Amino acid sequence: MRDRFIAYAYLIRLDKPIGTLLLLWPTLWALWLASGGFPEWHLLIIFTLGTFLMRSAGCAINDYADRDFDRHVLRTKDRPITSGKISGKEALLVAGGLALIAFLLIQPLNALTQELSFFALAVAIVYPFTKRFFAIPQAVLGIAFGFGIPMAYAAVLDFIPAEAWILFIGNIFWAIAYDTAYAMVDRDDDLRLGLRTSAITFGRFDVLAIAVSYGILLLSQAWVAQIANLSDYFWLGWGLALACAVYHLKLVSTRKREDCFKAFRHNNWLGGFLFLGILLGLARI
Repeated sequence: MRDRFIAYAYLIRLDKPIGTLLLLWPTLWALWLASGGFPEWHLLIIFTLGTFLMRSAGCAINDYADRDFDRHVLRTKDRPITSGKISGKEALLVAGGLALIAFLLIQPLNALTQELSFFALAVAIVYPFTKRFFAIPQAVLGIAFGFGIPMAYAAVLDFIPAEAWILFIGNIFWAIAYDTAYAMVDRDDDLRLGLRTSAITFGRFDVLAIAVSYGILLLSQAWVAQIANLSDYFWLGWGLALACAVYHLKLVSTRKREDCFKAFRHNNWLGGFLFLGILLGLARI
């Protein structure tokens, strides 16, 4: 039983919180901007727990979808389903149970937020399969990882303003940036298996595509800062995020596996610095 629980923990990536953080930062951006400062405690708790639950469910669905491919990739060959520690059916039950808990968690929220949650779940289910036919599945990942943005605005305001969609689009490009770096780690394996990723689609222009994606993210943040009338202190966090982006580009330009993976993981800092900028911009120091 102990080994089974350990396998479940690996299935939902308890050992790798970076995915939860990359999903959480955009949600926190939106909660603070929509609230004009610190959000209500119940919203912060619901969205933080919901982020963890949906990311965990997404990991279980992803491993189920990729179970026949993971055994051929060095980085993923020991994942719980591929290694036989748990069955595909168990993974689906785990994903379904976590998604159900997340849905029950948002029941105190308004109808618009609940309606949006169904679309968010649908995207989370579809994303792992897009690697078979869509040239840039990272864009779908960006939609899945950024859907906390319109949901947060809906929960606070009961409608979704234009700034939420600007923030949302910027987040899609952020996901393209960091997940292209991640896909560069597995590019050789993915080519051999016939999978589709942005790293393969962009080819020799991969670093340029990451740079452009970071640029769109940072421009979207600046635009939202103007709409939200954030103070000039916002630019401190924004500038640190820009420095992170430059550092990541330096790493991925080597196209070495370890450097690309390091750039991916370091995106947690970029998201955190953008959140810092929003905090400072709202504080009116």
